[in-house]
Amino acid sequence: MALMEISIVPIGTGKTSVSEYIVDAVKVLEENGIKYHVSPMGTVAEGDISVLFDAARKMHESIFFASDVARVVTTIRIDDRRDKEHTIERKIKSLKEKVKYKK
Repeated sequence: MALMEISIVPIGTGKTSVSEYIVDAVKVLEENGIKYHVSPMGTVAEGDISVLFDAARKMHESIFFASDVARVVTTIRIDDRRDKEHTIERKIKSLKEKVKYKK
């Protein structure tokens, strides 16, 4: 299973806030049954790599369809681990355990 972090930035909106544009992108994940976690700087999704790539394209395109935005910058990072279970929860749990250990 792969993890994808995606950050989408509509440009030329005339506003400093972009959350109203990002809603449509997040809906793509929900409509496709993809597990995700929204953070202040982007969204992390988990699933089959081909499904995630397809979702990323749809998320990027959704910004154009839902508004008068003429430019969108999308950044994608993929973490594709195939030697053991790889999920959002597992990565967060592992980090939290290590932080507690260091205190």
